[in-house]
Amino acid sequence: MKKIAGLLLLMTAFVTVGAQPSSDFFTVNADSSVVRLTEKGASLLAALPLKCIQQEYPNKTSHTSASDSDHVLTPRQLHPSFYGCFDWHSSVHGHWMLVRLLRLYPHLPESGQIRAILDSSFQPARLLKETEYFDSRYNASWERTYGWAWLLKLDQELIEWKNPLARRWHAALQPLTNNIKERWKAYIKVQTYPNRTGVHPNTAFGLAFALDYARASNDTGFAAAVKQHAMRLYSRDKQAPSGWEPDGSDFFSPSLMEADLMRRVLGPQQFMKWFNNFMPANGLRHLTVLPHVSDRSDYQIVHLDGLSLSRSWCMQGIARVLPVTDPRKKLLQRSAVQHLATSIPQVAGGNYGGEHWLASFAIYALSAVE
Repeated sequence: MKKIAGLLLLMTAFVTVGAQPSSDFFTVNADSSVVRLTEKGASLLAALPLKCIQQEYPNKTSHTSASDSDHVLTPRQLHPSFYGCFDWHSSVHGHWMLVRLLRLYPHLPESGQIRAILDSSFQPARLLKETEYFDSRYNASWERTYGWAWLLKLDQELIEWKNPLARRWHAALQPLTNNIKERWKAYIKVQTYPNRTGVHPNTAFGLAFALDYARASNDTGFAAAVKQHAMRLYSRDKQAPSGWEPDGSDFFSPSLMEADLMRRVLGPQQFMKWFNNFMPANGLRHLTVLPHVSDRSDYQIVHLDGLSLSRSWCMQGIARVLPVTDPRKKLLQRSAVQHLATSIPQVAGGNYGGEHWLASFAIYALSAVE
């Protein structure tokens, strides 16, 4: 509790660097083109998944029961590795966050606690049971595609971290990773229309993380399939209705998430042509308006804090591939920082509806867009 109290106090201590807001959690260079997480910020944000990753209740299992005996299983019995943080996908990206922090900041005061938790979660027998869950009768599409995406992002982090611990954890995760990857390949063949929602089933988000994983794991066949699918779904899109955003429980911007995928899929010149047709100038300016979060104790409305964080990582990624002379580059860079500065103080707001997942979004926005 003392750690969380310190987190709340420090998150309110924002200062101004040039024309841009900053804090002890992140630094911003003079032109807003680079945002970096500080080690102090990493240490304090780590407190949130450490607090909940082994907390079984409250829990939203979203489990479909096949029988009476199946109905009475506890979250830990259903998911021995990923039972905490309220739901399966939040536990998975909480694990990703801890791996990333351990990789980037190996001397954090919390590093021993992080290693112990990850060692427990990555026990091969537990992960085999997680894998078997997806093979049961009613779970073929379970956690499609949000949980799938974060599972691949978790394995990508282990692949990219050249460390003996990471290699051991990666090996233990392979049955589950391969299961999810095969489900991705099967789904790509039958998905006719994209999900353009601002919540979990968003197709563009899932494909972006799948493509990142495929490239990191040198799976050229999977990467080609993802790129081909993205082109089929999105290459002809024009005039995104971004003025309709956000919906009341969005944690993704459908239009920015699509653009963030396509900048991965297309070359720079191809992306510029596509982006010019896709994103109206007034629509882009509309997306720089910060979302209003009226009630952070509401588990759906608090999603809008996550929207600010995901907008930030999309804006950073898109801005990076725009030419220096493009005025949209500076607009996106500045807006990305403003979205971060507004939402990071809310990550540890004292309400479990946000605390069980927002730190992962913050870490991705602050450290993963490089």
